Amino acid sequence: MTDKTENLNTGGTTLSPLEGEGLRGDGTAKWYVIHTYSGYENKVKTNIEKMVEYRGMQDLILEVTIPTEDRVEIKNGQRKVKTRKLYPGYVVIKMIVNNETWYLVRNTEGVTGFVGHGSDPIPLTKEEVVRMGVEKMRIDLDVETGDTIRIIGGPFEGQMGIVEDISPDKQIVKAKVSMFGRDTPVELEFSQVGKLN
Repeated sequence: MTDKTENLNTGGTTLSPLEGEGLRGDGTAKWYVIHTYSGYENKVKTNIEKMVEYRGMQDLILEVTIPTEDRVEIKNGQRKVKTRKLYPGYVVIKMIVNNETWYLVRNTEGVTGFVGHGSDPIPLTKEEVVRMGVEKMRIDLDVETGDTIRIIGGPFEGQMGIVEDISPDKQIVKAKVSMFGRDTPVELEFSQVGKLN
């Protein structure tokens, strides 16, 4: 009897990293999207993590995640927090792509392939990674209390504001925005703020 974590066969054809394949990747860790059978996301994540540990590839496959969000539902007066998958049928992985890592991921049970062209996975851009909620990007905002800022995102986009408080740890700026003839305090994420020159 063989260990299930050792079985890299997808049930059909076993893909070889050496058969006519050139060296993949540029040696840097990036985020990639893997397409899975619907409902297999957790199993794929677990199997990849087991294989990474079994083969000692922690320095090549750094993180496997399923983007989720928590929603509060109130039923019969009871408040319940439910977690739902943001992208059913997809798993996001941070890895250094080479033949060995590509082969491991591609041949994991439940994986139908990488998102990309043929056998070349396409990495996510930094903006896509942040937008998907996979990784929080730390922004260094060069503003001080009293500076005038332009709001470049969110419901106040296009407005100007005066910085009242800056919270680098939370990546939040508190500013006063003139709306309907009066100054209104608003909280903005660093990614929603641009400095005026």
